[in-house]
Amino acid sequence: MLQDWLPLSLLQRCDEWPTRQTQRFQSVAEFYSATIRAVRSLPPLTALRAFEAAARHLSFKTAAEELALTPTAVSHQVRLLEDSLATRLFRRRPRPLALTQAGASLFPAIRGGLDAFAAGIAEVHQGVGQQRLRVTATNAFAARWLVPRLQRWCDAHPEIALEVIGTDAVLDLAAGNADIAIRYGLRPPAGLVAEELARDRFWPVVNPTLLASGPPVLRPSDLARFPFIHALWPETYPGAPTWRRWLAAARKLDPDLGPDSNFDGLSFTEELHAIDAVIAGQGIGLLSDVLLAHELATGALLKVLDLPLPGFGFYVAYLVDHPRQPMIEAFIEWLRGVG
Repeated sequence: MLQDWLPLSLLQRCDEWPTRQTQRFQSVAEFYSATIRAVRSLPPLTALRAFEAAARHLSFKTAAEELALTPTAVSHQVRLLEDSLATRLFRRRPRPLALTQAGASLFPAIRGGLDAFAAGIAEVHQGVGQQRLRVTATNAFAARWLVPRLQRWCDAHPEIALEVIGTDAVLDLAAGNADIAIRYGLRPPAGLVAEELARDRFWPVVNPTLLASGPPVLRPSDLARFPFIHALWPETYPGAPTWRRWLAAARKLDPDLGPDSNFDGLSFTEELHAIDAVIAGQGIGLLSDVLLAHELATGALLKVLDLPLPGFGFYVAYLVDHPRQPMIEAFIEWLRGVG
């Protein structure tokens, strides 16, 4: 028999092998089981929806109206989420409502996840056979530029349903997350067919009601009497048009301009919130002339000094040989003419 001539040490190792392998398989199974439990141990969807709506509007009341709940119910759901995370997501006092650092960090992730849920459910609901084009764009561009013009698209192309995915995350077109993207950046996105639609500049803009009293603004140092509205930029945008860069450029023209610390004010991680604050007359903002084209044209906002900073380009981009190529070309042609 085999055992008669095999060394004793080797026989012992052979006997131990099934036990060791069983232990190893059990360890791997326990690891994956723990991982799955961690992934599935998410807070309730109602709490995530309440947080996302409240963070987007910075108002429990407005979020409640959107979700068909009471403000108390929205606040309760947010409290449940905060308790599950053991951290506060909003600063409730003093008013107005504001995100904490943890809340500002969590907001884009929750918003992107809910957008993905909505897109997947809509795709299943509408069916594969319907002509539908999925367009992704930044939240600011979607809200301020694209959405106000969509009725003209519906009138021109009633046969093509449009799904707008507003998100500041860069969706993977190759993975099928969208058919066409409107990207914002210094140069065209790599690996895609891309065309520049527009390039913006950032101007000091203000609600004219702030200028109604007091002397006119003639030079940069005259802005010191107004609150500044800051839109915070992610680190992925080097050379972003910030107030700090604008002040550095303005000092070359006006040596009386004070230090940067004199121009603190409200700061927003969401560009749309900074725009809303300026429109509401809460201060002066350094904002995109593309996103505020309507307000600047109607006089709802005014440029206070002829000293803009260069912005970036808006690029429409898609994959080569996309199966929805005719719809993509129709949408791009419409974009060229609707601006």
